Amino acid sequence: MKRTSELVLPKGCIFRKATSKDTSSIRWLVFKAKLDPTQLRWQQFWVIECDNHIIACGQLRNFIEAQELGSLVVTKKWRNRSLGIAIAQHLIEQATQPLYLECLGKKLVNYYTKLGFVTIDFEDLPPSLKSKFKLSQLGKKIIGIPVTFMKHEIG
Repeated sequence: MKRTSELVLPKGCIFRKATSKDTSSIRWLVFKAKLDPTQLRWQQFWVIECDNHIIACGQLRNFIEAQELGSLVVTKKWRNRSLGIAIAQHLIEQATQPLYLECLGKKLVNYYTKLGFVTIDFEDLPPSLKSKFKLSQLGKKIIGIPVTFMKHEIG
């Protein structure tokens, strides 16, 4: 896997830490992707901007004894250009604690497996993430929502 610094972005695009001015763009991307709209703190985000428009974003959320890779979104028009990989890899490199995520569907499990994540059971999550992911786990048990919990080891 290439390090973030080795990935080449499309012409006119920059990869940068989010600023407060990016808040509405980040919220809109997350809303359109139907992702978890809670805990959207611009300070935790990295974005890819092209021609003064945010086209991709992702964040590293902090919890007690864990971090979560979340809100990874690339606008439809810009997909399949390794932009999501660039953001995810950067967030993985920035992680200072065990890194987790939750995802829906087999396609995303395959995507994150290629980035070094492995599937884990709900019971293996740290307590701080169990409380966050408990509704997802309940939906999985009761109505079969295809949610998967994953962990990436630091190093």
